[in-house]
Amino acid sequence: MDLNNKKATRQSYGEALVELGKVNDKVVVLDADLAGATKTNMFSKEFPDRFFDMGIAEQDMIATAAGFATCGKIPFASTFAVFATGRVYDQIRNSICYPNLNVKIGATHAGITVGEDGATHQMLEDINLMRGLPNMTVISPADDAESRWAVNEAAKIEGPVYIRFGRASTPAIYDENTKFEFGKAIMHGDGEDATVFATGIMVAEALKAQMALKEEGINIRVVDFHTIKPIDEEMIVKCAKETKKLISIEEHSVIGGLGSAISEVLCEKYPAKLVRMGMKDCFGKSGPAGELLKYYGLTEKEIAEEVRK
Repeated sequence: MDLNNKKATRQSYGEALVELGKVNDKVVVLDADLAGATKTNMFSKEFPDRFFDMGIAEQDMIATAAGFATCGKIPFASTFAVFATGRVYDQIRNSICYPNLNVKIGATHAGITVGEDGATHQMLEDINLMRGLPNMTVISPADDAESRWAVNEAAKIEGPVYIRFGRASTPAIYDENTKFEFGKAIMHGDGEDATVFATGIMVAEALKAQMALKEEGINIRVVDFHTIKPIDEEMIVKCAKETKKLISIEEHSVIGGLGSAISEVLCEKYPAKLVRMGMKDCFGKSGPAGELLKYYGLTEKEIAEEVRK
């Protein structure tokens, strides 16, 4: 992990769309008056005839994306996560998932690291909403390389895909030579003292905790769940069998997110205790992203403390 090389996954999303557009002329991009923030403006400059700014009309954007899919296009519909899932849930459910249309939702500004925009814009329930929908695939990349892979992988998948991106910069964990596999989590280290299951920007925090704990003689493994649905059941059971403690951490509510998905697998496949770290059934607050992560106990310090207990 390169702590000095940071980039926001929303930036990676914008860059990946441009590269994808160059090799696949079926790709079209829609935005809801936030192209500068979601970084889809990069695509609009490169391919103006394949970019559609729908204005502040997110429901119309999703319905239009569904229409594009029926015509053989591969639409990427983008806006902030709070609008991309909450405001348009009915359209996603009935116009995309029910007919199983080939629409990709690129949601940026997820989680509390939206920061000063405050509780109304800090989407903490989107994984819950999206993974509960039949036919929907859910991907939550951790860094630049993984985000680029996620965009390209989404274009290959036939059917609805939700990709979760963040506003804040996050360290580079992988490079362009990393081989990602859809539906397969990535294990960092093979320590037996504990497993920390993480997704999105929490992967970097978990890896920092891993390094700090190693200096104390505590060896843990960190598992990056870039694909939340379908979940890697084999990896979950493997870690439950091989390690003394299981912890999940996510920049999302502990209700219905990664921790819930892992708990469901453990309940059916290999009953074991899981400590779920995340937002504890609450809304966020307005403040700098870094301060909010500390306030809600979502940093390497709190992860390490939980492992030590």
